[in-house]
Amino acid sequence: MSVSKAVTASMFGLALVGAVLSPAAKADGWNQKTVMTFSGPVEIPGVHLKGWGVLPAGTYVFKLLDSQSDRHIVQIFNKDETQVIATILAIPNYRLKATGKTVVTFSERPAGQPEALRAWFFPGENFGQEFVYPKARAVELAKTVNQVVLFTPAEVPVEVDQPIKTVDEPVVAQLEQAPVMAIKPTGEEVELSAAVAPVPADEPIAQTLPATASTMPLIALLGLLALGGAFVLRLAQKRLQ
Repeated sequence: MSVSKAVTASMFGLALVGAVLSPAAKADGWNQKTVMTFSGPVEIPGVHLKGWGVLPAGTYVFKLLDSQSDRHIVQIFNKDETQVIATILAIPNYRLKATGKTVVTFSERPAGQPEALRAWFFPGENFGQEFVYPKARAVELAKTVNQVVLFTPAEVPVEVDQPIKTVDEPVVAQLEQAPVMAIKPTGEEVELSAAVAPVPADEPIAQTLPATASTMPLIALLGLLALGGAFVLRLAQKRLQ
């Protein structure tokens, strides 16, 4: 076998190893699948199936449907992922320190009322998903919880009969194009930039890694690359002797 053929064979083998090790990590990293269990009812914004404006206590799956711009679309599934319960518009919001755990924040409500979902941070991410409420509800929440709440004044459906399953559905386009602002407890409307923290110019963005991922596949791949390189060099030296 010539040196060029040896190089080709080695690189082809390593490419196959990379193809086997990579897909799961990329898929999980993109949709940020997270299983959450709530001990009490939780109010959610967005476009939800009729009767699901408040999630009963239980286990749910959160995923990103689309994150190709500064508008992210988050979906909530039932525990078995057989039904899409809600499709929510979210704006990336920066936090100073990424953690190794999922973080969910709520807007606290008076006793007896469900907490309102505010933001979701995936493990290892500097960016969280700050959820956007319809304007009328955002005004009420801002006054009740004494916090700034994101809202859209656009007329986007709140309840639907059929779940939204793909990014190509018209409702998703409506969410992605809807204007977003923030409202203060005083009722004053402010620009989004006044409520959502931008990325500092000198701060790198944390890379997403799935919660179930390990560094072992990467280490193994690097080891195989090193062995392949050494093999090719030794073979080349023998041919030149």
